[in-house]
Amino acid sequence: MKAVYSTDRGKIRNHNEDSVGVFYGDGQILGVVADGMGGHAAGDVASRMAIEVIEAKWEKISGPLNENEAVEWLNRLVRSINVHLYDYAAEHEACRGMGTTIAAAFCREDFVAVSAVGDSRIYIWKQGEPIRQVTEDHTLVNELVKSGQISKEDAEIHPKKHILMRALGTEPAIELDTSTLKWSEGSLIMICSDGLTNKLSDETISQIIGRKCSLQEKTEAMIVAANDAGGEDNISMIIVSRDGEEA
Repeated sequence: MKAVYSTDRGKIRNHNEDSVGVFYGDGQILGVVADGMGGHAAGDVASRMAIEVIEAKWEKISGPLNENEAVEWLNRLVRSINVHLYDYAAEHEACRGMGTTIAAAFCREDFVAVSAVGDSRIYIWKQGEPIRQVTEDHTLVNELVKSGQISKEDAEIHPKKHILMRALGTEPAIELDTSTLKWSEGSLIMICSDGLTNKLSDETISQIIGRKCSLQEKTEAMIVAANDAGGEDNISMIIVSRDGEEA
């Protein structure tokens, strides 16, 4: 397995509120993208603190985790980040209201465990197949789609697309959506912030990720494309390949 990442502040924002972490050990890789909540206090602080908590927890893992253990570990991890951010904001007035999304993929050759809060996403891709989102957006617009009030096409241009229904650090407890999936030879996992997916369609992402080039070149090409499409937000992504550079 191999993971690469790229992050960019985009063409409009003065600074980057996204934070990215890639952690290796015992035949497993953890990739995490955290997007500090735009328009809220200290979004960059929240996303950075989330990665710091993850790094500390990762270093305490002793040996490889099986599928059930990985799910339990991810659930404990996300809950601990939420409490840490919520308590910190309560104690630091300048950080009141801060929050962050998170998308985390715990990858082993025989399975991937995923957990996400907010609108950062995780996708799976395999040669010859379209890319597929494996996490759910916790947004007002997605709730409207699920209830049949608007279509998926309407959701893409909805004026309230940015409103989150769930984020880390804003409430003392958090509801979790953690699941596992199998990935086969030639598969890639992509983890990204909404700065990418708000600018590029699944078709465009599939086309770029399917190019015959290095993993790093794939990530950089997607960030260039998102910036060319407007680049109004920070853009971050990780690609994890089950087969290293062979995919």
